[in-house]
Amino acid sequence: MLREIVLDTETTGTDAKNGDRLIEVGCVELVNHVQTGRTFHRYVNPQRAVHPDAFAVHGLSDAFLADKPLFADIVADFVTFCGDAPLVIHNAPFDVGFLNMEYGRLGAAAPPAIRLEDVVDTLILARKKHPGAGNSLDMLCNRYGIDRSRRTKHGALLDAQILAEVYIELLGGKQTGLALGLAAEEQAVDAAAGEAGPIDRGPRPLRARLKAEERVRHDAFRASLGPNAIWGEYIGADEPA
Repeated sequence: MLREIVLDTETTGTDAKNGDRLIEVGCVELVNHVQTGRTFHRYVNPQRAVHPDAFAVHGLSDAFLADKPLFADIVADFVTFCGDAPLVIHNAPFDVGFLNMEYGRLGAAAPPAIRLEDVVDTLILARKKHPGAGNSLDMLCNRYGIDRSRRTKHGALLDAQILAEVYIELLGGKQTGLALGLAAEEQAVDAAAGEAGPIDRGPRPLRARLKAEERVRHDAFRASLGPNAIWGEYIGADEPA
């Protein structure tokens, strides 16, 4: 089983190193490249004002965030939800930078920092697949025909759900995603087999479609044609002529 977490954040501004803070986290669980319906979503009190430019993007005001929990109060639930699954993020350095900045404020209780090399960055995937083209989330939605009419403002959970759809298209579409998921399942089964050796996935017999009484009538009809029927040579020796 391949489990991944598609993640997005909203922030007070664009500069984590100069004091901007995280204000929203949204996560969507994928198993074998299919959304399972399990999500994680929290708003966070940043303990500082939201920049007007950021507010214009996401619409999360200081008044709205004032009674929300601190990041320290939600981090355990966040880490538990993500587990050891790889993160899928669009423009990963931005979100990872803010998450690691928030981790750094926790001191000794902080989870291990997120490493960019462990993250699937869909912006990098998009640039490789569509070099020279615009690869913002909105542009990718337009390119792949993904409905974004519900996205009147940026929101971490909604953007993560949309990004999950874009991610599958970047992998090659739903059919490719399904194939990759099936391959991951087979790898998991092989790993579980351990010393039992590889699993034989040779040809499998087709399920019989005839009912018992239909089989009896069919065999009786074949017998009535006699041993010299022109198709008799194609019948196996273990079948009645």
